[in-house]
Amino acid sequence: MVRVAIAGAAGRMGRSLVKAVNQSDVALQVTAATVLADDPCLGVDVGSMAMGVASGVVTVSDLTSASDFDVLIDFTAPAATLKHIEFCQQHSKAMVIGTTGLPATGIEAISAAGESIPMVFAPNMSIGVNLCFSLLKQAAEILGNQMDIEIYEAHHRFKKDAPSGTALKMGEIIADVLGRDLKEIAIYEREGISEGRDREAIGFTVVRAGDIVGDHTVTFAGLGERVEITHRASSRMTFANGAVQAAQWIVGKENGVYSMGQVLGL
Repeated sequence: MVRVAIAGAAGRMGRSLVKAVNQSDVALQVTAATVLADDPCLGVDVGSMAMGVASGVVTVSDLTSASDFDVLIDFTAPAATLKHIEFCQQHSKAMVIGTTGLPATGIEAISAAGESIPMVFAPNMSIGVNLCFSLLKQAAEILGNQMDIEIYEAHHRFKKDAPSGTALKMGEIIADVLGRDLKEIAIYEREGISEGRDREAIGFTVVRAGDIVGDHTVTFAGLGERVEITHRASSRMTFANGAVQAAQWIVGKENGVYSMGQVLGL
């Protein structure tokens, strides 16, 4: 039995993770769950909160009160995730991190932590999105130097970081294949009159509206044809199920930072 802790269990993603662990056909169990100290769900049975069925595990405000687990799944916020990394290092716990919007120092902290604990870190845990990552490599190799490249992403009104971690990862994959530096060629804003498009640029379009779970489209556009690779998520369970698969996979692995592609064998 793999014992799983869920960080931010009262949130939209946290509740989906609790459900995904409960519905998994492998031997996993939620044995710890955290919420914010001022959250009304503090001290509430996590199963009742997420599924309407008591689990016997009540939420706590920090991991120091919930060390009885093998792997932590964290889809919270950058500051909270960095604190959780320190805790997991100190107590030799594996991690699955889906938090986006991490600064460069956060990415460095994850890389350093990989020397002492096993971790899966991915901007998107969806099986379909990670398949798209592989398809983008192939498309960039064949089309990238011949066509203009644009990345479109849309999420719900509550998402704070933009562009999404998934959209940025898509851009990084394409730029790496083409030998370009995404920081130098990414276009995040367009307004007014310009002299025309830079052929090496990768453009990003961001939408934040309503309850959109997550849409991503990469367009390779030439004169006379275009190729589009699209992924649309209609439920957070898509990400939660992937994270649960990663949690089962990472326990017992050697220390290091693994990708979702490695989890899936892509």
